[in-house]
Amino acid sequence: MSATKQAAALTPLDIVERKNGAPLVCLTAYTTPMARLVDRHCDVVLVGDSVGMVLHGLTSTLGVSLEMMIMHGKAVRRGVAHALMVVDMPFGSYEESPEQAFRNASRVMAETGCAAVKLEGGATMAPTIRFLADRGIPVMAHIGLTPQAVNALGGYRVQGRGEDGHRITRDADAAAAAGAFAVVLEKIPEPLARGITTDIDIPTIGIGASAACDGQILVVDDMLGVFTDFRPRFVKRYAELAQEAEIAIANYAREVRERRFPAQTHIFDEALGVDGVETSS
Repeated sequence: MSATKQAAALTPLDIVERKNGAPLVCLTAYTTPMARLVDRHCDVVLVGDSVGMVLHGLTSTLGVSLEMMIMHGKAVRRGVAHALMVVDMPFGSYEESPEQAFRNASRVMAETGCAAVKLEGGATMAPTIRFLADRGIPVMAHIGLTPQAVNALGGYRVQGRGEDGHRITRDADAAAAAGAFAVVLEKIPEPLARGITTDIDIPTIGIGASAACDGQILVVDDMLGVFTDFRPRFVKRYAELAQEAEIAIANYAREVRERRFPAQTHIFDEALGVDGVETSS
């Protein structure tokens, strides 16, 4: 679903109603210019805590602060008119108690203008999901590979293989029962993701999961080939913008050193005013 300037902003209820319908298109965004680009084509724009790795050079998402999420959320809000805007709750901002989660999630919503928050966890976080949902904060859950728990999981490994699939299924059931309006399934076996999508009554959004999910999400810098530190198997590159940018920067550097830039068309002579408008004679 592409956005238009006249289209009303999507709500969590609109997303729920897309269950078993046209696939939901979801991407991350962290800045106003990127938000404007993805908003034209996406149903959900996520201000992900992946911003820590993509834009701030962190080695994981664990160092992302609430202030960072709010700052980037404000920037994205300025560029989103149609898509549902969701902001990630960063590590340490919601796990302690439902009350802590509400205090921080309500701040995120008030200061960024987002329509929902996302938090990692299923069965363990079900009481918090319910606490938030009952108090007017729509929650998108995130299960399977949960990057904030990377140390406990032993790395960025596929989750839910074999008997471990029962744990992921319980997480999905618990998140849905607690009132989450959607759930991200990350890096789990395809048959498991397909089964969960069939069994629960809220939309599933896959990332390294299954084409049968109700929607798909990628980190926009991954799919555009901007972030190149590593490339997960589940990422499809739709462009190689980092390569193109490097070529452009190299061309600029060469022309500066050869005094070919700026050319006459990029500078002003005495016949031009300060605004680049010719003065009267």
